[in-house]
Amino acid sequence: MRIADIYKGNTPVLSLEVFPPKPGYSLKSVFRTLDGLSDLNPSFVSVTYASQGESTDRTVEIASRVRDEYGCESLAHMTCISHSKEEVASVLDNLEDRGVGNILALRGDIPADFSDDKRDYHFASELIAEIAARNNFCVGAAAYPEGHIESKRISLDLDNLKRKVDAGAEFLITQLFFDNRIFYDFMERARYRKIDVPLVPGIMPILNYKQIKRILMMCEVSIPAKLLNMFDKFSHDPGDLAKAGVDYAIKQVSELVEEGVEGIHLYTMNRVPQVREIVFRSGLREKT
Repeated sequence: MRIADIYKGNTPVLSLEVFPPKPGYSLKSVFRTLDGLSDLNPSFVSVTYASQGESTDRTVEIASRVRDEYGCESLAHMTCISHSKEEVASVLDNLEDRGVGNILALRGDIPADFSDDKRDYHFASELIAEIAARNNFCVGAAAYPEGHIESKRISLDLDNLKRKVDAGAEFLITQLFFDNRIFYDFMERARYRKIDVPLVPGIMPILNYKQIKRILMMCEVSIPAKLLNMFDKFSHDPGDLAKAGVDYAIKQVSELVEEGVEGIHLYTMNRVPQVREIVFRSGLREKT
């Protein structure tokens, strides 16, 4: 099923994101995560893609098994910055052969030693247009409520987001944020720019201090005072920090659902008990 069609319903869509283990490690860990979350009946599961392309085959395998073995729609991430057009075509052929019809098209991180003249792609919009031209995939794209780290102004980032939609992106999933007002303001600006496809908030629960600190440094998202207080209080107590992080995510999700968002995309970090608690306590799913 095309993910864009899933968002045409009347209830908030629940989607979950998992990531493959590092190269050389077994895929068992990600399937244990899926085993622990499958009864939540997510509308789809997205599978991340290493920025340098190391996990290409693993992403395709996991995404296809999500469909075939778990009976759930899958969304395969795909980056382009480190790939040639021939490599991209090969990955798309592989996805099509495995029955994966939904792709989240991303540029990916630029390698430090990568010269500009080696690139076949410079922007995600180029990859989106190429995938959309095949007419057999539903394409999604990333959105950045506080602007992409490389963008000088929010207005320029919104221009780029509009180019993604014009190129063929049918839904958008945001990068993490920790203040819902940022998402509401971003959504208003996007709608004013005639960006009318589903705009889905991505929520990442804070479950590990070192992990979230590294992610915050990479993404440069703002940290509300409440969150800073939480870090100060619990940064040296991993268990209490995880509990507080779950509570914070539940509050975020509950408020967003109350405001009528089209869906919630949870970055699971492959953590089963905490994600289950967030889903049930926020009311996205009822315990049976």
